[in-house]
Amino acid sequence: MKLELTDKQFRRLLDLAYVGNWIINSTRDANDRIVEFDEVESLLFEQCAAVDMPTLVEKFRRQSIPSQQFCEGGIHEVILDYENVVFFEILAEELARRDMQAAALDEEDIEELSRRISDYILEFERNGTDNIVLDK
Repeated sequence: MKLELTDKQFRRLLDLAYVGNWIINSTRDANDRIVEFDEVESLLFEQCAAVDMPTLVEKFRRQSIPSQQFCEGGIHEVILDYENVVFFEILAEELARRDMQAAALDEEDIEELSRRISDYILEFERNGTDNIVLDK
C-alpha cells in the first residue's frame, strides 16, 4: 500500500495515531496492552526520519516510539481537554439519572433527562466540581 501525504498531513496522522493508541492502551498494564495498535504507531513513527522529523521519534527496545519532544509538544493538552469534557458529560448524565431514579427511561422521560443533564453541565461550566457534596 502506498499513501501520499504532505508533511503537515503526516504530522497530523502521527497525532491521530498517538491519541488513538493512548485511548486504547494507556489504562492497560504491560501484559494487557493491545500490541497491534502499538505496532501500527511504531510503523508510523519509524517514518519520521525519512520525512525530516527525526526529533519526533526515539527507539525503545528496538521499537520506534514517540519521543519526549513529541509527547511534550501539546498532544496531552488535547487528550486532557477530551477527558475533561467526557468526565463532565458522564457525570452530568449519571447524576441526572440518579435524580430521576431510573436506569432505563421511557420516551417521555428523555426530555426531562436532557433538561437535567443541561442543568448539571451549566453548573459544572460555572463552578466545576466545587458544589458537589457527598451526604453520608
